[in-house]
Amino acid sequence: MGRQIGDRAVVLGASIAGLLAARVLADAYGQVTVVDRDELPELAMHRRGVPQGRHAHALLARGQQALEELFPGLTAELIAHGVPAGDMLADARLYFSGHRLRQAPTGLGLLCASRPVLEAHARARVRALPNVAFLDSCDIVGLAATPDGRRVTGARLLRRADGSAEQVLDADLVVDATGRGSRTPLWLQGLGYPRPETEQVRIGLGYATRTYRLPPDALDGDLAILHGATPEHPRAGALQVLEGDRWMLTLAGILGDHPPIDPDGFLAFARSLRFPDIYQAIRDAAPLDDPVGFRFPASVRHRYERLDRFPDGLLVTGDAVASFNPIYGQGMSVAALEALTLRRHLERGAAPRPRRLFRDLARIVQVPWDIAAGGDLVFPGVQGRRTPTTRLVNAYIARLHAAAARDARLAGAFVRVAGLVAPPQSLLRPGIAVRVLWGNLLLAAGVSGRSRRWSRRSSRAPRAMVRGRWAAPPGGRGGSGR
Repeated sequence: MGRQIGDRAVVLGASIAGLLAARVLADAYGQVTVVDRDELPELAMHRRGVPQGRHAHALLARGQQALEELFPGLTAELIAHGVPAGDMLADARLYFSGHRLRQAPTGLGLLCASRPVLEAHARARVRALPNVAFLDSCDIVGLAATPDGRRVTGARLLRRADGSAEQVLDADLVVDATGRGSRTPLWLQGLGYPRPETEQVRIGLGYATRTYRLPPDALDGDLAILHGATPEHPRAGALQVLEGDRWMLTLAGILGDHPPIDPDGFLAFARSLRFPDIYQAIRDAAPLDDPVGFRFPASVRHRYERLDRFPDGLLVTGDAVASFNPIYGQGMSVAALEALTLRRHLERGAAPRPRRLFRDLARIVQVPWDIAAGGDLVFPGVQGRRTPTTRLVNAYIARLHAAAARDARLAGAFVRVAGLVAPPQSLLRPGIAVRVLWGNLLLAAGVSGRSRRWSRRSSRAPRAMVRGRWAAPPGGRGGSGR
């Protein structure tokens, strides 16, 4: 990057979004301080400020590519520390709309890291930057601003120690990465600005997670199973291998149908899934802990880009902008794409203009928001506006999934869109639409398809990917991610 554009930037929150924001700010500001209420560990450990950290996390293909751009060599580093890796489709059993997608190599990386491990490696990379400091065990009280409220000049903090007094951490730029609980809307109101419009899709999601020790051949070489819910069978599950030869199972239910956290109830919920793979894998496995639960009431999006006034010196990123239904695994990937967008604004050589940045962030958020909201609105009990387009797209995607059970090209096309590598409209191209139509005609005629699974003996692609060659895919970034 070019010249320094400010003396100090402050990032509120050491989340993935906060760490990535700090990474790009370090190239443009003399000093970057990351503030968090937790005591931040040096090692990979669960922490109170990341309640979802004990549950399954996904890094979408475009998110993995974006992290590699921000932290070159991170993928190989994680693999060297025992994180399993493979191909997003060839090495995972994906069930959508009641159909198992045909497995085949795609060149898209599947990285099976737990949230604490991924966060610890990202945090270590940021700690290593000479102009970045961490200030942990602090409560963020509010913002400091000029008397007219037109510019934010810092953050007001309270250290978690007996007798501590409130202090102001001065900054040329403050970035709110505090997640779903962000208080920026309230802070704006206190400075005389309107609060942003808010959109919600209330899904009433509840999930529970348990880890196991499984035999090495438990899934016949596959690394994960993703069992999506359908309106007829509104329960879901995700089983994936992790570092340390552990397997994590997260079970989920919507609209109040939540998995129990007692061991017997948890196992019974796994047995109730439409397809038996997950239950068969864990029914006789050795559990390593007790189930732990989590509730996610709604996806929430704050429309900062629609505000006609906003103070200089303040930005918002990550879940503080949009928090997605975690079933779709989009949060970390969107945060990485937002960090790349912030980097592009910083490369202009001047402090980012909030309203201009928010417009660009809105473009990043729009595609994953449409995917998540559209998918949730498949369920009749989920409240939300169902336009004719929404109904048509959902019906088409269900038919694509049905045809993709036989057609690896369709399965790969869908995975590229779900992984934010290809735009959704790519699924409507004539070549794809014809294959969807033909596949459904074959289904209606009762024609049996070829094996859902590609032959590992006939292809060495996934093992090459494990060696890290998919970290920088041919053609560079592999798509805009928008």
